Amino acid sequence: MYMMITLWENLPRCMIYDKIQFPIFPVHTDEITLVDGILWIENQVLDDKNMKGKTLGMRRIQSPMKSIYPVKYMIKDIRSYLDHKGKFYIDNTGYFFRKEKIKKATLKYHKILRVDLKTVASVLWVKDCPFPFTLDRPLKDDQAWAGILYRDNIPWLLYDTSSEKKKNSWRKI
Repeated sequence: MYMMITLWENLPRCMIYDKIQFPIFPVHTDEITLVDGILWIENQVLDDKNMKGKTLGMRRIQSPMKSIYPVKYMIKDIRSYLDHKGKFYIDNTGYFFRKEKIKKATLKYHKILRVDLKTVASVLWVKDCPFPFTLDRPLKDDQAWAGILYRDNIPWLLYDTSSEKKKNSWRKI
């Protein structure tokens, strides 16, 4: 069985953030094929669905195939994904997709009310948001404002922090 894989066409493009499982890995082309449960890219194995592992890495390690496509870079969260310049990705479950920034998200700045320092992250509580946002590093002392991306008028993602309030704007997602 030989077929071209275009899995991103099966999903509404604005909902991709709810379906992908991080980490994700960029690949340089969308010319992939699925043959007998093996996802091929340029005559190398990208994913072997015949193996029992739940993650892409486990299936790649278990695969008896010799030519494994090298994944050199890992993206661990949505914020890093939005900044990455690539176009084609595979997620941790083996879902191949294409990045298309077609929707606008509002970027609003909120006052940081409280910072809870945890072992490996900081938890930011911001004004007018009923839930906290996680930052993977300690917050700098002079940072008092958090830029929050809104999706469908709901606070969605911590975009950045700053020492002064910036004008509200938008970003393509």
